[in-house]
Amino acid sequence: MSEKPEVSVRERVKLPPAERLIEAYFAPNLARGLAHGFSIEIWSHLAHALMLEHQGIIAAADSARLRQALLALHEAGPDALGIDGRQEDLYSYIERHLTRTLGPETGGRLHTGRSRNDLHTTTARMIQRDKQLVAMATLNVLRHRVLVLARTHAGTVMPGYTHWQHAQPITLGYYLLAFADVLSRDADRLRGALRHTNLSPLGSGALATTAFPLDRAMTADALGFDGLVEVAYDGVASRDDAHETVAAMAVLMTSLSRLCVDLQAWSTLEYRFIELGDQHCSVSSIMPQKKNPAALEHIKAAAGMVTGHLVAALSASKNTAFADVSDGVSAINAPVIEALLVSTRAMALLEDVLAALTVFPARMAHMAEIGYGTATELADVIVRETGLSFRMAHNVVASVVAEAIAAERPATSITSAELESAAMAHFGIALTLPAEIVAAALDPVSNIAGRSITGGPAAANMAAMLGSRFAALEDDTFSLATITTRIAAARARTFKAAAE
Repeated sequence: MSEKPEVSVRERVKLPPAERLIEAYFAPNLARGLAHGFSIEIWSHLAHALMLEHQGIIAAADSARLRQALLALHEAGPDALGIDGRQEDLYSYIERHLTRTLGPETGGRLHTGRSRNDLHTTTARMIQRDKQLVAMATLNVLRHRVLVLARTHAGTVMPGYTHWQHAQPITLGYYLLAFADVLSRDADRLRGALRHTNLSPLGSGALATTAFPLDRAMTADALGFDGLVEVAYDGVASRDDAHETVAAMAVLMTSLSRLCVDLQAWSTLEYRFIELGDQHCSVSSIMPQKKNPAALEHIKAAAGMVTGHLVAALSASKNTAFADVSDGVSAINAPVIEALLVSTRAMALLEDVLAALTVFPARMAHMAEIGYGTATELADVIVRETGLSFRMAHNVVASVVAEAIAAERPATSITSAELESAAMAHFGIALTLPAEIVAAALDPVSNIAGRSITGGPAAANMAAMLGSRFAALEDDTFSLATITTRIAAARARTFKAAAE
């Protein structure tokens, strides 16, 4: 490396960074930049250099030398930067490399019309965007798995629960369809967060743009952004895009955790509705019979971690000035990136768990039959057949159910004679319900078939709703692929233009 005059971004201060400052702040920040942002930062520098040349702000020869050096650095990788702990961030090392390689006269021109304020928020958004796209693609794979299971088990009868008590008969497919709709709304939230993330602050400068005639739209296009954060102050002071992203992930992970709670309960001996694949379980070092649902417990724990990342991001920004400040604008990058990574891994794991799941339909159907989830339909039948008010019918059925439970009898043992006796005792009314009508009311399959209004679990409803959900997922997958392809194309164009 030739001997050229040294320039530095720390000229205002005479002492190097304190070891404690490096250890607590600069080193972790640099490590994240190297792990997630090296290639992205090179991309942003190339776009800026091309724009500076296009606008006549720097000479074509200087731009060419800068671009050549940046491309060579990209090829060599971050080891070429000679990380020594004396610089504050990734950009400082890159600028030092350029000025040492090209001399300060040429190497020092790249930062013309730019601040680390707008550079850092630009690369932070690009890193966040990359992780969002991966998370959204993983979510779509999970959505597909849930819908396939819902279609497979559209007729698998099981008890529906409220407050952990038998409520009404449903199917496993119906339960999963409800969860698929939750995931669809998660996808909507992530699309909204991506839309707000994918706007370029580059050209904002420190906070009020610059007198150099920058073409902000040119760099935004070169970096794959949909448009600009138009007001420069907004571009460097606000990070609600990051807050929204981590909030969307926390909402998603909370829903995943709730599903895992049900799956974990259903896999116990007491339920015996499902069994997890061996590959998703751990064992006990002392109890030979144990098959612990390790994957589900991890996902639930991960949900708590992501909620923590949300709190960390909001708390870091809370009570900070609405300006470029490290705690309000930069510190939140760490929890947001971590939330995206943790959530993506959890979604992929859950999809794997669902793919290997064993379902026991006969056990589910048996529990739906002997439980008392059909009691609502029995009350409804009394209303339809006798004209009794629902509240009166509810009283009649409740007293019969209470006696059956006390006698440890299943729901299917309830007879029309018992209902008759209860109606006479309560209201002095004869019901005269035929035995076959009572039996039909106590049949979980008939219960489900009768729920045919909009949103019910009847077979025809399920077929129509599943069809629309698969179509919506296909549209979402295509839309995401289009966005991903467009961003990749912008990157390829920029690197190609830089090389030329």
